[in-house]
Amino acid sequence: MGDSMSSLIPSGSASGSGAVTLIPTSSNNNQTITLPDATGTVQVSGNMPAFSAYQSSAQSITGSFTKVQCQTEEFDTNSAYDNSTNYRFTPQVAGYYQVTGCWTAATVGTNLGIAIYKNGSDFKRGANIQASAAIITVSALVYLNGSTDYIELYVASAVTQNGNTGANFTYFQAAMIRSA
Repeated sequence: MGDSMSSLIPSGSASGSGAVTLIPTSSNNNQTITLPDATGTVQVSGNMPAFSAYQSSAQSITGSFTKVQCQTEEFDTNSAYDNSTNYRFTPQVAGYYQVTGCWTAATVGTNLGIAIYKNGSDFKRGANIQASAAIITVSALVYLNGSTDYIELYVASAVTQNGNTGANFTYFQAAMIRSA
């Protein structure tokens, strides 16, 4: 074992539960890790992909669903979001991801729609706003296989218009919440 693991010792298991608790040998904070008697994968923050990107350059949306180009990354923990070519998130860790997107129209007075696309197809629809609203959002829990699955954000508008840019107006985000 490496040095980082040598400071941990198993303290045994609770009677009949099969759970194992690891306690650091020299800790003043009583920090422990308990592994339940269950099947699956233990996740740590280092292997749970997440990203947040926003639109920093105006993009014209017209007619049918158009991919939203969020060019500026706020963070991308596993370099899984393409912010320059395909504007898609392709995590290499299989699991369930909470996905959120928002698009803010520069003008009001038109019908708007928003959707999360998975592998190039309409997957989950969000708000479909009629006439006077300027902000539309979508949020969904999406399973991604960790190898080929990807997600993208799309918007449709009844008339040609630009979106507002900036981290608080037009953004696309996802974070893994549970392994597969």
